[in-house]
Amino acid sequence: MASTEAEAIKVELQAFAEALQTDPPPELDEMRAAYETLGDIGRPPSGVSWTDVDVDGIPAIWADADGGATDRVLLYVHGGGYVIGAAKYYTNLTGHLAKAIGCRVLNLDYRLAPEHPHPAPVEDAVRAFLWLRSQGFDDRHIAIAGDSAGGGLTITTMLSLRDRDLGQPAAAVPISPWGDLEGLGGTMTTNADKDVLVGLEMLQAMAMMFLAGGDAKDPLAAPIYADYSGLAPLYIQVGGDETLLDDTVRIVAKAEEAGVDVTSEVFPEMQHVFQFAAGRMPEADEAVAKIGAYLRPRLGL
Repeated sequence: MASTEAEAIKVELQAFAEALQTDPPPELDEMRAAYETLGDIGRPPSGVSWTDVDVDGIPAIWADADGGATDRVLLYVHGGGYVIGAAKYYTNLTGHLAKAIGCRVLNLDYRLAPEHPHPAPVEDAVRAFLWLRSQGFDDRHIAIAGDSAGGGLTITTMLSLRDRDLGQPAAAVPISPWGDLEGLGGTMTTNADKDVLVGLEMLQAMAMMFLAGGDAKDPLAAPIYADYSGLAPLYIQVGGDETLLDDTVRIVAKAEEAGVDVTSEVFPEMQHVFQFAAGRMPEADEAVAKIGAYLRPRLGL
């Protein structure tokens, strides 16, 4: 059974979603500004500092936990349907991840659609990976993670690196990954009444802006269509009440088919990217701790 904290946060998430269901629909700038509400769902951890950094022309934010390793790093790519979201709203979550893993987290402000449609986000994420390498980080000491669209971007970044023969990170953690831009998964319907944040109409609108007329089955946009051969190990977390649950199921099947070391975990009754509530909700704290436990040995910590 979900905790009382989880139930309270679900009410807050529902209020956030309902505030965006206006007639006429909110402007894009209003939607982007509203994302700050999600950033405040959790609580900031103690013992973490954040620093702005320029990553080869891309804004980003370092999260450094006191006593954390400075020669290991998690590259984090945020969610928001490739249209909204920003690194500044992820300081709480990336701070908790920095503490749980015990290393630096680089929180990337990649370009967004519709101003910068596909493939701009994956180009920026690959660029950030190569920048980390230029800063002295060994591939074996770099991991990648992201949530929702950022979960899909985590995988497409690895695919792009592989396709360009640029190596692989030590491991990756897609959180509630968006892998199907058409919303064809069965849980898009069966979990529609449970998921308070993500619905088909919204996903399709974001996908249209992101693709800008491109192919919805392009593997570097929709990773459920990719060949996963040669990818680094994956640990995927998803909530049991998510409309995107089937995206994870299909991604895991593709990874297993390709012989990738993949682990997935479904957290019962949890909402989309419930990890946002770290510091306020036991299920979120547990999930973040599990990410830390998964990545530490793979990064050599």
